[in-house]
Amino acid sequence: MEEGEGGAREPGAGIPRVDPYGFERPEDFDYVSYEEFFSRYLVILTRRAIKWSKLLKGKNGIQKSLKVKRYIRKGIPNEHRALIWMIVSGAQANMEQNPGYYNKLLEGEKNDTLVEAIKTDMNRTFPDNVQFRKTADPCLQQTLYNVLVAYGHHNKTVGYCQGMNFIAGYLILITKNEEESFWLLDALIGRILPDYYSPAMMGLKTDQEVLGELVRKKVPAVAELMDRHGVMWTLIVSRWFICLFIDILPVETVLRIWDCLFYEGSKIIFRVALALIKQHQAFILEATNLPDICDKFKQITRGTFVTECHTFMQKIFTEPGSLSMATVNKLRETCRAKLVAQGSTNNI
Repeated sequence: MEEGEGGAREPGAGIPRVDPYGFERPEDFDYVSYEEFFSRYLVILTRRAIKWSKLLKGKNGIQKSLKVKRYIRKGIPNEHRALIWMIVSGAQANMEQNPGYYNKLLEGEKNDTLVEAIKTDMNRTFPDNVQFRKTADPCLQQTLYNVLVAYGHHNKTVGYCQGMNFIAGYLILITKNEEESFWLLDALIGRILPDYYSPAMMGLKTDQEVLGELVRKKVPAVAELMDRHGVMWTLIVSRWFICLFIDILPVETVLRIWDCLFYEGSKIIFRVALALIKQHQAFILEATNLPDICDKFKQITRGTFVTECHTFMQKIFTEPGSLSMATVNKLRETCRAKLVAQGSTNNI
């Protein structure tokens, strides 16, 4: 994972203008502090890469274990990321059990409405990424289009929903493989994220309410602030859930979150959200009205706390305290029942 790839160098800094994944850094990017962070992180990456090479030596895969879980929490080196995601998510097994299925989907009859919706979003997907531009060679737009069209015909209940383009785009950047990206998208939408992208988005609405309940338990002062100003959690965090922190947190941090998401499941999203809120509790509580609250929640997703991904990932496992899947599922049951009683099955 070389940071020295791509783009002209910014004067006075050893960090290129385009990151290793093809994203152009924003105008206000702080090259100096990022270089300080990256020089420290590079040492960690090197150490982790050696450990992973030993773990995978002479093997085509891994078995789930406490050791593997610990390794994944400390980050998967980029060169092994696609393989590990494929194995731990079950995508690899599904792909092997369904040879030729992906190509059949692409060759089959197409739903014109679905195809049009996907085409419309092509140019809106990562305009800041050089690999998704029409001028790029190869241009990843065609790959993205194929993955989304195939998935829409594979999972007709979901079809296509905005947000899926960003997720599929990230998968393509990491796997560099169309078919693997398709099966990873299936792992996320079909299994890991419960009912986020179906037309009623019931799973998404439920999980936003679950987060509200977890904040009430773990950061009650913030929950009280939200209640006092009548702020709905969906207004603040819907993009966190729909886009799995893409375009909200830095790329490297998002990939570290996804390492754990593929292994440990959707409770990781709550851990990240709670860590962000808990860490910035005092700052959020300074808010005095609705626009102020929205602005504070935008600001907490920027800065060194989220850029320094290694420390950030340690924090998501310590700051929120214990959080079992059983707790999450129990809250999902009660929150879902409440939403059903309110008749909230319309589109968001």
